[in-house]
Amino acid sequence: MTPERFETLAEAYGGNVARWPAAEREAAALLMAAQPSWAQAVLAQAGALDVALAAYAPLRASAALTDRIVASAPAPRRRASWIAWLAPAGLGAGLAAACAAGVMLGAQLAPPAHPPSPTAQAAAIADEESAMFADVDV
Repeated sequence: MTPERFETLAEAYGGNVARWPAAEREAAALLMAAQPSWAQAVLAQAGALDVALAAYAPLRASAALTDRIVASAPAPRRRASWIAWLAPAGLGAGLAAACAAGVMLGAQLAPPAHPPSPTAQAAAIADEESAMFADVDV
C-alpha cells in the first residue's frame, strides 16, 4: 500500500483501521509497521475529524414551535365543484375523440364491401392508361 492510499483511506473511513475495508486492513498494518510515527500522525488527524463529527448534534425544534408552524400553514384550497366535474369530463372527451379517430381510420383502411368485378377493374386500368398516354405519339 502506498502512503497516498493510506491517507485516502484514513480520510474516507476515519482514524480507526477496524472500520476500513477488510481487503485494505492487512496492507495498512504492514505500512503502519514500516512507518509507525507517520501512520499514527495520519490516523490521529483522521481521528480528530471523527471526534468532531461524533460531537455534532443538530438542534431539534421544540414541540411548541412545530405546532405553531403547522397551525400557521395555509389550509389546502378546495377546487370549485365545476372544476371537479370538468376534470373527469375532459378524460371522457379525450377517450371519445380517440375512439372517433379509430373508427374513421378503420373506415378509410377497410376494403370496400362490394369489390368491383375483374372486368370493371381492367376497364378502369385501361381508361387510366389511355388518359395518361393520350398525348404521346408512338
